[in-house]
Amino acid sequence: MNARDIIGTAVQSTFRSKLRTTLTVIAIFIGAFTLTTTSAIGTGVSTYITAQVAAIGADDVLLVTKAAEGTPVDAGDGPQPYDPDAVAGGGGPSGPVALPGQGAPLTVADIDALRATDGVVAVTPLSSISPAWIEYGDNGRFEVSVNVAAGVSPADLAAGTALNNDTSDFEVLLPTSYLENLGFGSAESAIGETVVFGVDDYLGERSEVSATVVGIQNESLLGSGVSLNSALSNEMEEIGSTGKPSTIETTFAQATVQITEGMSSADIADLQDRLAEDGFAAQTLEDQLGTFQLVINGIVGVLNAFAVIALLAAGFGIVNTLLMSVQERTREIGLMKAMGMSGGRVFALFSLEAVFLGFLGSALGALASIAIGVPLSGVLSQTVLSGLPGLNVLQYAPGSVATVIFVVMGLAFVAGTLPARRAARQNPIEALRYE
Repeated sequence: MNARDIIGTAVQSTFRSKLRTTLTVIAIFIGAFTLTTTSAIGTGVSTYITAQVAAIGADDVLLVTKAAEGTPVDAGDGPQPYDPDAVAGGGGPSGPVALPGQGAPLTVADIDALRATDGVVAVTPLSSISPAWIEYGDNGRFEVSVNVAAGVSPADLAAGTALNNDTSDFEVLLPTSYLENLGFGSAESAIGETVVFGVDDYLGERSEVSATVVGIQNESLLGSGVSLNSALSNEMEEIGSTGKPSTIETTFAQATVQITEGMSSADIADLQDRLAEDGFAAQTLEDQLGTFQLVINGIVGVLNAFAVIALLAAGFGIVNTLLMSVQERTREIGLMKAMGMSGGRVFALFSLEAVFLGFLGSALGALASIAIGVPLSGVLSQTVLSGLPGLNVLQYAPGSVATVIFVVMGLAFVAGTLPARRAARQNPIEALRYE
């Protein structure tokens, strides 16, 4: 037999016992389906996290604040209704405030200390801007938070365009979570509309500032809030500073620190330790999302473990199927060897049967996973995962799917080794006498 004959015979022999083959393929199918699905979950979540990290900036940037105090406020289902009796944000008699979950604002002296730190190339202070409320039309006033790092990271837009920092017009990007509360029917309908901000000066006098909505941005894992262009940001800062005594120093909510290019992980950790000793909290992109990625990897790993267990069970099914096949075809094996077929070719014949079983089960399992997972991912994105725009929880990478198929075929080959060796070692004379 040449190679083509061996392959053809192996395929034909696989279907001699259709029921036994079907049950074995089903066992492989379950394992391959699970493994393909969990791989797609890992790819989808990793892609989403990578996109979130990429939206923040380069790898050589640290986000620095004073040591954190308090608990971050949960954004929930968008901005909360404005309470006029609550303490006003922004400036006011109490002075500028820190962002939720952070320590005291950074001072000019803090910025100078950061610039003087070994390993720091540049420092960009980010001012704390806290309008009292935001309003669209007559739909009521709502609390509003500002993304102070909007100028540092590109926005993940759901509609519209990015902010123009070179214009004197006041422009704003709204998060998707603000649309319903403010009274917008859709992201596209908000583009070009005018919203009004209530901004307090240092003495508590309130001014109203109108701005044009130029874009709608998807929520990020690393924070949310409206994004302002330079003209609008400067206007709010100027209003907030009105009435401020000259004896009160300027403060900043946080600062982005660009570090020396090419620093190793150990050097960055050392820099973070030195900044911590000085009372600063410095985070890399990996720090901000590393824990989340670790949890997801752990969940995917557990699911993969169940898939491997299913494949191991399928492996025993392959062993059983081929051992039965060897026993049923003993005389046939003896005849093939008597006609000059070598033990190696007999081994190859039964090994190919095992590999073909693995291919059938894994290919069908992968295709079923894709057929179910692609539409399911779309439904989840529009329903239970709508709060995480851009997340396709099931994302099938061709390389990952092919890897699953080849891994299962490899396991099938290993499972078929025992029966294949038994067939290859058959004595042709004794095999021909077998009843």
